[in-house]
Amino acid sequence: MARFAQMERQALADLFLAVGPDAPTINDGWTTRDLAAHLVVRERRPDAGPGIWLPVLRGYSERVRTELAARPFPDLVQMVRQPPVWSPLSNPITDELVNLMEFFIHHEDVRRAQQGWEPREIPPGEQAALWKRVVGVSKLRLRRFDGAVRVVADGYGEVTTGTGSDPVLISAAPGELVMFLTGRQRVAQVQIDCPATIEERLRNAGFGF
Repeated sequence: MARFAQMERQALADLFLAVGPDAPTINDGWTTRDLAAHLVVRERRPDAGPGIWLPVLRGYSERVRTELAARPFPDLVQMVRQPPVWSPLSNPITDELVNLMEFFIHHEDVRRAQQGWEPREIPPGEQAALWKRVVGVSKLRLRRFDGAVRVVADGYGEVTTGTGSDPVLISAAPGELVMFLTGRQRVAQVQIDCPATIEERLRNAGFGF
């Protein structure tokens, strides 16, 4: 069985070391050091990890992340590369389910912030696995969008969502749809077929988690 989450994790760790701790990411204001520390908090600090999603705990989570970010960068990257087996997010049972999209996204967050980046060839099996995530994310992020939205990935499937009647078509490879639907519209290569005013709303919507 393919371990696409592990492939993305290792590729991201390699890229961290290749570009260094001060390289940009597409996450506003974050360097690669910041992003690496975020991933360590998420997997290794159950006391601080919930602050990634819960605003009431965000201050504490950010303090922990900042402290971790001060560690030597190679050590931080090694912590990303080899997660603890006790973590509910990265043990062998949950890793592929929980981490594929996370590490695919953050790998691209670094790649697409570098000058001269180009799309990479993603294996069909990984695209198929990402498509399964697209179905759920589409229904979550677009469920209240004012339009009859079809999200299509040729060869993988389509999903319909939204609340309005104006037809909207969003089409791309699954990986690009993942980027688009998680708040990375400006670097996602998707095709949108709908009136210009609706497209503008889509491209500027706050889809981030």
